Amino acid sequence: MKHVLVCLALLAPVAHAAPANDAFDIAVEQTFERYRLPGLAVGVIRDGDIVYTRTLGEREAGGGGKIDNDTLFKIASNSKAMTAGVLARLVDAGRLKWDDPVIKHLPQFRMHDPWVTQQMQVRDLLIHNSGLGLGAGDLMLWPEPNRFTRADIIAGLQHLKPTHSFRAEYAYDNLLYVVAGEVAAAAGGASYEELVKRELFEPLGLSRCQVGEWNRTEVGNVAQPHMRTPQGNRVIREDGDIVPNVTSMAAGGIRCSLDDMLAWMRMWLSPDAAPVWLSPVQRKAVWTAHMPMPVSARMRAWDNTHVSAYGYGWRLSDVDGAWKVAHTGTLAGMYSSVILLPDQRTGIVILINGEGEAARTVLGQVLTKHFTDPQSMPTVAYYAGLLDHERAGERAARPKPDTRHRVPAGARSLDDWTGHYQDPWFGKVALCLDRGQVRFASERSPMLTGTVMRVGTRWLVDWDDESVDAEPWLHFGTASDGVATLTLSHVDPDADFSYDYQDLAFVRTASCDGGR
Repeated sequence: MKHVLVCLALLAPVAHAAPANDAFDIAVEQTFERYRLPGLAVGVIRDGDIVYTRTLGEREAGGGGKIDNDTLFKIASNSKAMTAGVLARLVDAGRLKWDDPVIKHLPQFRMHDPWVTQQMQVRDLLIHNSGLGLGAGDLMLWPEPNRFTRADIIAGLQHLKPTHSFRAEYAYDNLLYVVAGEVAAAAGGASYEELVKRELFEPLGLSRCQVGEWNRTEVGNVAQPHMRTPQGNRVIREDGDIVPNVTSMAAGGIRCSLDDMLAWMRMWLSPDAAPVWLSPVQRKAVWTAHMPMPVSARMRAWDNTHVSAYGYGWRLSDVDGAWKVAHTGTLAGMYSSVILLPDQRTGIVILINGEGEAARTVLGQVLTKHFTDPQSMPTVAYYAGLLDHERAGERAARPKPDTRHRVPAGARSLDDWTGHYQDPWFGKVALCLDRGQVRFASERSPMLTGTVMRVGTRWLVDWDDESVDAEPWLHFGTASDGVATLTLSHVDPDADFSYDYQDLAFVRTASCDGGR
């Protein structure tokens, strides 16, 4: 596939009549109601001007604090474009080159294959071509909070076995964006967090955005993540008074407001406006199609898409013949979407503080179609129906096993397999009896703690925290030297890929009483 080179300075805006704001209001309100969201913020920018904003709902369900244009949301993986932008600024400043070997800046960096270690360039950290499987090692990042550090990420990479050849195919990862943040820190002479403030927030005036550690009370107006329960939306993983600096920051830890995200989009869509944040050369580099991506059946059917690729922190595709530069962000109870249509100098941002995957997909589609195919008269009901049909088909093809008839593992039922286990990158877990139940407990990821349950002849872990919503099957075995082994797999085949249970390979190191 030929590389697609996009330079905003060369783009001529295409004239389209701006849709009436009431059409946007209808779509936003219908999405909010249909998907029972706790909070929602939406904005549209065109030709450098904000033409629409709308906020609905609460920062905390039932708390009364209303969402507004200054409310902070987790933007999750939309942080990746910011990380890539900081690196591009450092390239402009001559502090690094895209084709620098990673080990030039991080001598301790290692991949599983020594040749890949030597050949991995800074650019490779950003485009999901490492050879690692989908989400490999993400259990070192999520669920949060956990005790893994960025040094642990860099040390753990060498133990993650590739699933395909280096640069051979696309597979989304997060760990290498953490590495990219550390490369930026090494080249820029400051921590990743300080670089983001200095190179991004300050020159672009993103006054509400937060990176690193900050005080929730002093900053104020912070949306909290929610999960949906039969009783309604409930806050999960609530921030304390001090919001910590998380290991995943460069991959998905930044928070911003609606107004901040509109300013961020304005910079990309108006490249000549002051301040000139990136050179034309680096703008083109960031929006070049560096890694081909599959064109899904949905993209073909909904958008008549022909080309899909990954740039530096952005997904690139065509929609109804228009160029689209976009990304999504997903964390437990927080969803975001940024959609740029450079030909129309149009940008759309969606921020949600609840279970909003379907809402984000549907609303983003409806708003985009207002610009790329207004004759289709897009509606929330239409795209929601298509999405429901698609997901029903996926569930029929890959049904989730019925695990309702589960009972706690008996005190003696796993005697042959209890003990302390260790994986080379994830670390230690205990599978031991506690108050008559067999318990699974991770040393460095405390939210991965739960009770072992028997389902027929199989074993799974029922996690204590409801927000940890991907249960694993436990598979016991014996190595050639007679040592007990433990591997995990998803109970639900559609579980979030960041629960990369398939990459774990535990070996028993001691019995529960400390003996061998």
